[in-house]
Amino acid sequence: MAINSGVSDILIDKVAEWLTQAALTGENLETVVRGFCERMAATGMPLKRVHLTFSMLHPLYDALGFTWRRGGGLTIEGYRHGNEQPERFMRSPYYYLLSNNLQHLRRRIDSDGAVEFPIFEDLRKEKVTDYMAFVQTFGAGSMQGMMGSWSTDNIGGFSEDMIGALMRMQNHLAMAAKMAVLGKLANNMLTTYLGGDAGKRVLNGQIRRGDGETIRAALVMGDMRQSTVFAEKEGRQAYIDTLNEFFDAIAAPFNRNGGEILSFLGDGFLAVYPCGRHKDPSKVACEAALSAVFEAQRRVAALNGDRQSRNLSEVRYGIGLHVGNVMFGNVGLKDRLTFSAFGAAVNEVERLQSLTKKYSTEVVASQAFSSYTDCEWGTLGEEKLRGVRQRFTVVSPKAAAAASSALEIFQETAADSLSEAERVILLHRDAKKFEGRLQVENLAR
Repeated sequence: MAINSGVSDILIDKVAEWLTQAALTGENLETVVRGFCERMAATGMPLKRVHLTFSMLHPLYDALGFTWRRGGGLTIEGYRHGNEQPERFMRSPYYYLLSNNLQHLRRRIDSDGAVEFPIFEDLRKEKVTDYMAFVQTFGAGSMQGMMGSWSTDNIGGFSEDMIGALMRMQNHLAMAAKMAVLGKLANNMLTTYLGGDAGKRVLNGQIRRGDGETIRAALVMGDMRQSTVFAEKEGRQAYIDTLNEFFDAIAAPFNRNGGEILSFLGDGFLAVYPCGRHKDPSKVACEAALSAVFEAQRRVAALNGDRQSRNLSEVRYGIGLHVGNVMFGNVGLKDRLTFSAFGAAVNEVERLQSLTKKYSTEVVASQAFSSYTDCEWGTLGEEKLRGVRQRFTVVSPKAAAAASSALEIFQETAADSLSEAERVILLHRDAKKFEGRLQVENLAR
């Protein structure tokens, strides 16, 4: 157990200088948090555990959480939208801070007896003696900010000098973290709305109209059938819910294993699996795309089973598969661009997808695509695709081949296994909504 009685102001100032430099050079949030915690421990500050959570303006995630332990390094977790507030979190120090509109909370942690907050039971096991939690917004009226806690195993807890140093450093950390969050925000938005590879290309400077390149890729075009009927029958919100369920089931497998959903087109999507121009990389890309097709079929079947249990009509779809060269880059107006794939191969995969209606099958592929896979295919016929000079031999995977194919398992994060870091932002996100209305009960147990 540490027995520090003070920390060096000179070394604390050095940490503040490092944070300023990190903000100026655009260090990412992980580097800022890790560097700050290690440097603070090096000043003589007897930190045992630091927990920091940053609210993120992100279409998929509400917050990013970091937990640092002396000698144990840093762990990082994310909190996704849509999870409920578990009872343990509602009895946490963070809930207490937010519901009582407090900025700081300090508690000594005894080695035995009743605890005020459940998290203190865990901290006892780490020999923590003193604990301080805080809330720091990134600006008036902003829902972005930082929450966290400092814990020590120092016999005497935090001294007044230590508390003063932590309070000063909290502001410096918030400044550096805000800059890192803004940088992360740009990356989050671009990768979520454009896709991982396209987002990176834009961030790396591919931002002018006409910027792009020609690549070879396996292409997947998916589309939901009878969407107009769904929209008219179910109404706006129910239709949007159905569309999201459909995309969760059918599109998610194509955003993994080298694939990327490049764009959503109404009730359909375009996914690409970039590859080299030789046989082996083309085979890898086409096999990955086909594996995702089989997984998507399994997931949609499960979705339709669930919809049937809710007395809802089943969702039908068509998928087209192709391989070829596509242009990948920026097109549009001078002041309004989109990043997408376009060219003959994209038009061809769209035509292939539409042929699923003619042949009453869920999947139609070009012979070029099928030649790079080990799957058994059945020939559907010869087709003259609109706008394409040569005729196409179109094929569909045999049912036995799809049934016997080893399906890839795509694991989803369970909503009932959230970590403390993932729970931190639940109230922070809705603090304005709760203000003046929360009735906090059983917090002192």
